[in-house]
Amino acid sequence: MSAVLEPEVQAALDRAKAKPQRRRAGRTMHPGEFLADLAAQTFANLRRNKLRSFLTLFGIAWGIASLVLMSALGDGFRQGQRKNMAQIGDNIVFVYGGVTEEQAGGQRAGRRISLYQRDLDILRQNCPSVQVLSAEHKTYQVPARTTTNSGRFLSLGVNPDYLKLRNLPVEIGRTVGQADVDDGRRVAVLGSSVRKQLFEKNKAPLGERFYLNDYPYEVIGVMSEKDQNSSYDGWDNDKILIPTSALLRDMPPNRQVYAEGRVDGFLYRPMDVARWEEAQAQVRGTLGRLYKFEPTDKGALRIFDSIESAQMFDSIFNAGEIFLAVVSLVTLSLGGVGVMNTMMMAVSERTNEIGLKKALGATSQRILLDFFLEGLFLAILSGVGGLLLVWGLSSLVNSLPMPAMFSGLPIHWRVLAFATLSLGLVAVGSSLPPARRAAAMTPVEALRHER
Repeated sequence: MSAVLEPEVQAALDRAKAKPQRRRAGRTMHPGEFLADLAAQTFANLRRNKLRSFLTLFGIAWGIASLVLMSALGDGFRQGQRKNMAQIGDNIVFVYGGVTEEQAGGQRAGRRISLYQRDLDILRQNCPSVQVLSAEHKTYQVPARTTTNSGRFLSLGVNPDYLKLRNLPVEIGRTVGQADVDDGRRVAVLGSSVRKQLFEKNKAPLGERFYLNDYPYEVIGVMSEKDQNSSYDGWDNDKILIPTSALLRDMPPNRQVYAEGRVDGFLYRPMDVARWEEAQAQVRGTLGRLYKFEPTDKGALRIFDSIESAQMFDSIFNAGEIFLAVVSLVTLSLGGVGVMNTMMMAVSERTNEIGLKKALGATSQRILLDFFLEGLFLAILSGVGGLLLVWGLSSLVNSLPMPAMFSGLPIHWRVLAFATLSLGLVAVGSSLPPARRAAAMTPVEALRHER
């Protein structure tokens, strides 16, 4: 080994000498000084190879950012889908008559099943898992006119039970009440688009009269404008709500339907979301006994269950989140490999310094702690940068107007906790091997090392 020490080795020797002297003088290093030394050494390592250091920092930062961002993206679409389905109604099931596919009770397959108003009482008596139940009555393309404007709209016959099921909020005025249904009053609640077409600039036409199927109706309310992305019978903005009794009297789909008491279908909400299958089985069983078809005959009734659909979407989103989390963890692990390689290079470049420290009395535990904390500091610094990046991006996105199917980028504490735990594990796993390698060196081997 050369008698004249290289400048970097001499500097290491000076630093190594300084620390024991401070301890001998009875002065221990302040935590702030220790962190400052740790940060200075870490940034010195980063400056030695800027490209390698940038890629290392980027790998960890992007791994953490992608983990949080992908989870937020999935939650944004999940909440958007739930919000979109809630535009129709919360936890509701639609039941319509269908065509039988199986023979049952001596009846042939291929029979058309129609549902009737009288079925409501039978269902209420035999379906204890059903909380609210209502028939659905509607007539399409009903002519409506004022003195200046006209149009054709879907007229929906409603009652208090129906309004408990469907999400049809009123912004101005009031909605249809039980007294309106009992008396068959000619009152109407207009969808926002209907109001604009019939009354143009009059934003609150309460008390105004218009003609619906040539019958005079009074406006008692205007529905809140909806930003719908899907519907089973048209946008709620384009509908007119009137009492069920008034619709069946003034504008039934046809007179035979009115005379027979036939309904378009039923809506119901189960007592509990957890009992949706039980409620559906009770409805199928009751109508099956009533109209002589097997409850297992899927064609006899056409059922749209929003609870089942929500659970299906949740399963899809959960699977997607797990896949994206695995991909993000792989990215984070690759970033951890980069940190480990950087620290391995630092150990190799500072071998002489390690030898000098050990020759001057530094223990293997102290060497291990120094390099372990340097690697830990590097990984955590990168992870914090990734979290700040995704926080800024989510704040920017959430400040923008959102489409109906997307609710922004919500960041939940459970995701942050998982990301922090993952970062900690990667930081420890990538910092420990280089630190152990440095601690395992003997002073003689380290001082003989040629750089």
